Order: sequence, then C-alpha cells, then structure tokens
Amino acid sequence: MFTAITHSQIYVLDQDEALDFYVGKLGMEVGADADLGFMRWLTVNVPGRPDRQILLEEPGPPRLPEETAQQVRALLTKGAAGGHLILSTENCRKTYETLRGKGVDITEEPTERPYGIDFGLRDPFGNSIRITQPTA
Repeated sequence: MFTAITHSQIYVLDQDEALDFYVGKLGMEVGADADLGFMRWLTVNVPGRPDRQILLEEPGPPRLPEETAQQVRALLTKGAAGGHLILSTENCRKTYETLRGKGVDITEEPTERPYGIDFGLRDPFGNSIRITQPTA
C-alpha cells in the first residue's frame, strides 16, 4: 500500500532561527522553502537525502486555530510539545564534539547502548534530538 515516509513535522517558534540551527549548526540542507500564502513551507533534510524531509512548521493557522496555536507555543517553550528526531551518524563521538563546539544545547553525552552509541540535544525550541551511531 505505502512505499515510503517522505515528510515528518516538528513545531518551531521561528522558521528563520530553525533554518539557522538545522542548516547552520546541524549541517542539514534546505529541501523546500516556499511561501504558500497561508504559510511558509520550510523543509530540511540530510544532505543528499531529499527522500525524507522534516517540515519546520510554526504553530498557527491554517492548521491550528490561534487559541490552540498559543497552547502549542507554550508547550513547545517548555520542551513538552513532543517534537522528537533521531538522526544517525557514522561517528557519534566526533559529531558530539563538532556540535558541542558550535554551542548546541547537549542534553546527554555519548553513551554506549545495546543498539550503538548515542547522545541527546535540544533545538532552540525544546525539541528533543538523538544522534545515534548504530551497531553494525
């Protein structure tokens, strides 16, 4: 029936700040940046992998009524909006050092797990991100 997951979505409070973080600090590339009139469609993806994009969406109309959007923004600010990404890397410890050097908000240092090595970080809006080096 389905052949792929092409897009995922997380909420951000400011798309320009999100672009600076996801592209400028994490090294992702812009998949799409289009003014649709009623919203800005802004996606990023792992370089060379446009088959899986992340929509960086500001909470608000037309998807959410303004009252609900205010509640989502409040939850996002507290880190409780549920946004979560897991990205893989070939060298977790090197990626950790690179991102730490860029001032990224690291929430957990690289740790050995049954599935590999991973560490945690947060984007400027409180979304949780795990960076994982899977075991071969």
